[in-house]
Amino acid sequence: MTVDLEQHELLKFRLRLAGTSMAKIARSLGITQSTVTVVSQGYRRSHRVQSAIANQLGTTPEELFPDRYPK
Repeated sequence: MTVDLEQHELLKFRLRLAGTSMAKIARSLGITQSTVTVVSQGYRRSHRVQSAIANQLGTTPEELFPDRYPK
């Protein structure tokens, strides 16, 4: 498990630019914001959460989190 707080901050910034947030993603998934945060930071893994983040940014989880999806 790789924790990357710098990437997490970059994701929050990109989400703001896209007009959304981790809180909005959490609400849409029916989970807590802290769950989205710990997945974004790398403390936990969830394909569902990673997919939701990637979808909001117009990309794929594999492109957004390449270290979590080995080739």
